[in-house]
This record gives sequence, structure tokens and C-alpha cells, in this order.
Amino acid sequence: MNQIVSREVWLEARRELLAKEKEATHLRDRVNAERLVLPWVKVDKDYVFDTPTGRKSLADLFDDRSQLIVYHFMLGPKWEAGCPGCSFLADHFDGALPHLNHHDVTLIAVARAPIEKIEAYKKRMGWKFPWVSSFANDFNFDYHVSFTEEQLAGETVFYNFSAMDAKNGNDELPGLSAFYKDEAGSIFHTYSSYARGGEEMIGTLMILDNAPKGRNEGSTMDFVRRHDEYEEVPKAQSSCH
Repeated sequence: MNQIVSREVWLEARRELLAKEKEATHLRDRVNAERLVLPWVKVDKDYVFDTPTGRKSLADLFDDRSQLIVYHFMLGPKWEAGCPGCSFLADHFDGALPHLNHHDVTLIAVARAPIEKIEAYKKRMGWKFPWVSSFANDFNFDYHVSFTEEQLAGETVFYNFSAMDAKNGNDELPGLSAFYKDEAGSIFHTYSSYARGGEEMIGTLMILDNAPKGRNEGSTMDFVRRHDEYEEVPKAQSSCH
């Protein structure tokens, strides 16, 4: 139970926290500015993805826009369902699509599962955002979100820009990558983020951060379930007789 105080004492404590919140906002602005001036890497490798409408190149995935954001969704070839955490994040995509698309940004998900398995899970979840399969190419391996059995049997795997104990790895891990396509059709890798780096894309967590109990978790997102797997919340009983 939190300390119970007068409105005046609460206001003073709130002002102290506000100063720190402003510091965090200004720091985020500086980090965002530095992200925009990161050097880029030209993508010379030809990637072809399986999609519901046939095979498409990485250039095709831009869908006539200059910017592409790829969410590396954890759904491996042998998985029966998508990662609950990735599914939680992806629940926030559909509402953002009109705003992103009208701001010259295409957002897609990529997973290594065959397209048939992706389409079945997408239908189960009721999602509309574009989702393609990298089953037939090295895209997920090149962007360090998928790992072979041989890699996981070793001492370390390369994830989140450093060597990670392979015992903490998995055949699929989450991430986000961004790309730019210029007028000549050249594609550049501009940014990638892994682990908790994509957390700000999860609006539900941002809302929970303002709730009295916050995220109310024992470990990162341990309360999360796929949205069709939550037990029904009992309705409050009426006090009327």
C-alpha cells in the first residue's frame, strides 16, 4: 500500500516526478535525433519472400513507399502458434496502418514459418496487417533474429549487437528493422532494434505505466496472453437488491 498523504504533499511529490518525466522526454528526443543521423548500409543481397499473392522481393515489400519497417515476428517453421509477446505487440498494428501508410511508411511482419501457417495464425488473431514468410531465404538469419540448431549448440549467438549466451537463446527472437529505398531503387538498412527495444510500440504497456499498479508483472510481460486466450473477467456484481 502506498503512503497516504494530503493533497499538498502529493502535489509536491508529483512535481518532483514531473521534472524527471521531462528529463526522460528530452532524453528520448535526443536519442531519436541521433537515430535519424545513423549511417546506413546498402542492401546488396536479393531477398525473395513468400506472400499471400505470390513471391515478392524486398523492394516489392515497400509497396510504392520509400520507407519500410519490418517486425521480426517469432513464428518458426515448426511452431504451432506465434509468440504471445509478439502477438501482444502485433495487436497494435492494424490501427496504426492508415497513419503510417499516409506518412510514406510501410509496416510489415516477417516470420520464418511457411506462408500457409502464417495465414492460418493471422486469421485466428483477426489481423489485417501485411505479413510475409522468409522461409525460403536468409533474411531472418542475416538480421540476427533466427538461429540454427548448430548455433544454439555453441557457446554464444549474436543478438542485440553482442554475443549472448546460447543457453539464453531460441530458434527465433524478436526484433525490428528499418529500410529506405531511394528513387533509383537502391535499398539501405537504416536501423534495427532487439529485445525490449520495441517496447514503445506496445501502446497497452504505455497505458499500464500510468495505472496505479503499473505493469504489475513479476518478469517482463509475464501477464500477457494471446488475446483469445484470456479467461473472461467476471463482471462486478450490482449492489442493488
